[in-house]
Amino acid sequence: MSNRTVLVSGAGVAGPAAAYWLRRTGYSPTVVERAPAPRPGGQAVDLRGAGRTVITRMGLMEQARALGLDQRGLALVDKRGRITARMPADSFGGEGIVSEIEILRGDLAELLYDYTLPDTEYLFDDTITDLRQDGDGVLVTFERAEPRRFDLVVGADGLHSTVRALAFGPEERYVRPLGCYTAWFTAPQDFALDGWYLMHNAPGGLVASARPGRLPGEVKAGLSFRSQPLSYDRRDVRSQQDVIAARFARVGWEVPRLLAGMRTSTDFAFDSIGQVHLDHWSRGRVVLLGDAGYCPTPLTGLGTSVALVGAYVLAGELAAAGGDHVAAFARYEDRIRPYVRSAQELPPGGVSGYAPMSAPAIWARGLSMRWMTRWPMRPLIARQFAKAADIELPEYAFASVG
Repeated sequence: MSNRTVLVSGAGVAGPAAAYWLRRTGYSPTVVERAPAPRPGGQAVDLRGAGRTVITRMGLMEQARALGLDQRGLALVDKRGRITARMPADSFGGEGIVSEIEILRGDLAELLYDYTLPDTEYLFDDTITDLRQDGDGVLVTFERAEPRRFDLVVGADGLHSTVRALAFGPEERYVRPLGCYTAWFTAPQDFALDGWYLMHNAPGGLVASARPGRLPGEVKAGLSFRSQPLSYDRRDVRSQQDVIAARFARVGWEVPRLLAGMRTSTDFAFDSIGQVHLDHWSRGRVVLLGDAGYCPTPLTGLGTSVALVGAYVLAGELAAAGGDHVAAFARYEDRIRPYVRSAQELPPGGVSGYAPMSAPAIWARGLSMRWMTRWPMRPLIARQFAKAADIELPEYAFASVG
């Protein structure tokens, strides 16, 4: 088999998943990650449909379930904390807004990281600064490590992918912002959740949420707002928190507590919500995976499943093609692009449905949610959730657990 050495950029979910399957197919993967260690915490992500199938084929479903969050479902609340609408976790066969298996992104990433050791080389606290392709491979320059040659490079480094920028061009060509920003962080649980993922909408496109964490006494919080593009320093956490605090200064419910918890959190993250669209996901010996190539946004709840499916199919097609990356990359795209296209279709209302601007629109959102499990809306909503399984995964020879 040719093309045996592969550099994977990104140690989130997609990167370690790709490393696992690449190792199973006879490749030697190296993963580079800007963070000094696997990133802890993060928002809850869904294991749905085909994503569950991939985790099962990895032999990790039991461990994933053990790490899952214990949630009763999603409930909308008004400024006084009164529930106005709810959707239990068992709605739509466990594939509703809150799915049957939700796991913190950091917990899933750490599970995958641990599972790839000791067979995968990891370069933490480093990043790629240059890629030079030729007929035999890719010369990679790093910020810290010495330059090295690899047969292939996989960009699994998220919405703001370094690999995509180096191999395909500037971010603005491919990332479509949806006019919404979100902060995620862990806060003390100093108010009752009763097992529910609570969400409060306020006029102006403001969304505050709190869900149970995996550990006692913690809340996984989210603060989102609609906005035109903002200019901010991604490394300056304090200034980002100032933006959030100003936007939510007059919002009720438990927002003052969440803002106080935000200031002392150790895992604060802030970013825009956007989708990634490219005509092709490969260029020469470089290929994109997960959010770097086809981010569907958190609004769909399918980003994790799409990344897991992409990692599995990419490795499978490389193995099936005997290492012929040109043929493998083309087949990888052919197999999963329809799935990606479906996953990128936003739920009814899109950003406006998630973060309504006016009080009447907020009222309508609550009404809509109360009708989701009833006719005539139920079959329409069920089709949206069914997209998670909308692909027939190939049975590659290497896929049996063992």
